[in-house]
Amino acid sequence: MQFNIISLFPEFFDSALTCGLMKKASDSGLVAFDFHNPRTFTTDRHQTVDDRPYGGGPGMVMMLDPLVQTLRSIEKPGRILMMAPKGKPFTQSMAKELSKEDNLTIICGRYEGFDARLEELFDIEPVSIGDYVLNGGETAALSIIESTARLVPGYMGHEDSGEEESFSSGLLEYPHYTRPVEYEGLTVPEVLRSGDHKRIAEWRKEQSLKLTLHERPDILHCAPLDANDMETLKNEDRERIGRNLYCALVHYPVVNKENKSVAVSLTNLDIHDIARCSCTYGLGGYYISTPIADQQQMLADILKHWVTGAGTTANPDRGEALQIIKGVHYIEEAIEDIIERTGQRPLLVATSARGAGDIHYEQLRDVMVDRPILLLFGTAHGLAPQILDMCDRMLRPVRYLDGYNHLSVRTAAAIIIDRILGDAL
Repeated sequence: MQFNIISLFPEFFDSALTCGLMKKASDSGLVAFDFHNPRTFTTDRHQTVDDRPYGGGPGMVMMLDPLVQTLRSIEKPGRILMMAPKGKPFTQSMAKELSKEDNLTIICGRYEGFDARLEELFDIEPVSIGDYVLNGGETAALSIIESTARLVPGYMGHEDSGEEESFSSGLLEYPHYTRPVEYEGLTVPEVLRSGDHKRIAEWRKEQSLKLTLHERPDILHCAPLDANDMETLKNEDRERIGRNLYCALVHYPVVNKENKSVAVSLTNLDIHDIARCSCTYGLGGYYISTPIADQQQMLADILKHWVTGAGTTANPDRGEALQIIKGVHYIEEAIEDIIERTGQRPLLVATSARGAGDIHYEQLRDVMVDRPILLLFGTAHGLAPQILDMCDRMLRPVRYLDGYNHLSVRTAAAIIIDRILGDAL
């Protein structure tokens, strides 16, 4: 496999590409490297490759012509990758795909990046190795070179080595052990010393599943899982941070079509469906807020029927879900209840179909590790201004890029809860 590396600092790669398995692969002809420095194609005595950006602003931009001439000088560029923060995230599956190429060209940027016209002149694929900033594209390129080259047949020596590593099967790799059997009171698991290859394979798969669940639950949704795998994951104890998430359905004060503060009636569907969603995702609680006496009584009658009455015999699953509900007159009562239960005031987060919001799902997930969150869902046409003024943050709307954003409150609640918690949390 031929790697063409375009870089202002080709010496950056000297050590990494001339040691270990990479050196062996290079010596045997499995991989080869050609370095192309854009300075070669400059015409001034300073070999200038950067200039100030049009429109002003900090930093410098890599000039177009040296890069164009460099790319045109490569006889067989193959696929052309550009190391750029805006690029497609690099993954193990992409490494597998690239390892089948005969030629691969990687452009390493510096300064503030490239003249944008470069991508109009060539078929270039922007690629990113992560959401962080580096001095230049060389470090990112090296990651791609190594992860791709090691999948070239013959590189690893043992052909199964690449398939048993982390991410190759969509899971993290199982733990490894070697001699001695015991070290400072710690022993190698008996199953690995048993010689029973079937048991060993089963143990390794189980360990991969458990490790992924605890360390990287975010990648489980892409992993190929069978029924046995699902059972292993379900039976594994794990931290359920969903217990720190609470939701409340507000019936007063909310706004009507004329944007006036009003109170609205409870609906059976909202009561049941949001309760079932809250129970499924392991929420700490679901509050239904209304100051109207007959509405409070209706809620009490519904809960009595399903939780302790005839309904629980007919449909015990529904009774289990509705146990999570607590009726309150006002949101302040829900806040006090959470303080009593957890010892902390919850972060009060409003939801809305309008506006830009000031917090997103990943941020809420991070907060929820250490502090309870109370999500407020409005009925009618949304939460009234006095409720919004109470809130600490406003969640970004579910479909903030589209014009039509009119979900039922129970649908919006389900989507938002899933986006925050996913399946594994």
